[in-house]
Amino acid sequence: MHDELRGLRFPFDARAEVSLEKSPAKLPARVTELSLRGCRLDMAGTIAERLTVQVRIYNSGEYFEAPATIIYVKPSGVGLMFGDIRPHFREVLQKWILAEVDKQTGELPELPKRA
Repeated sequence: MHDELRGLRFPFDARAEVSLEKSPAKLPARVTELSLRGCRLDMAGTIAERLTVQVRIYNSGEYFEAPATIIYVKPSGVGLMFGDIRPHFREVLQKWILAEVDKQTGELPELPKRA
C-alpha cells in the first residue's frame, strides 16, 4: 500500500482542512498519522486518488500548510503525500514530529558535563 511513499509515520491528533484545487470549499478532517512526507486524514465524503489538494493542519496554536497529493483512499480516510513545503512550514512540521518522537521514546537523559 504505497509504503515507499508514506515514510515513517507517527500517531498524531490534530484538526485539519482540505481544499480541493480551484475550489473555495474547505473539507474538515482529522489527522491521525503524520510524517515528514505526508499524513493520514479521517474525513467524511469522497475524494479521488491522485487528486491535488491543499492541506492545512492546526496544532498547539500553530498551523502547517502544503500542497499534497492523495495517494490512497479507504472508507475510513485518505493518505496524503506533501508536495513542496515552504521553509517556515517545514520547521513547524519538524517540530511536531520531534515532539511525537519525544513522546514515544521519553526524554533522553542529560549527559554529564565534562570538566
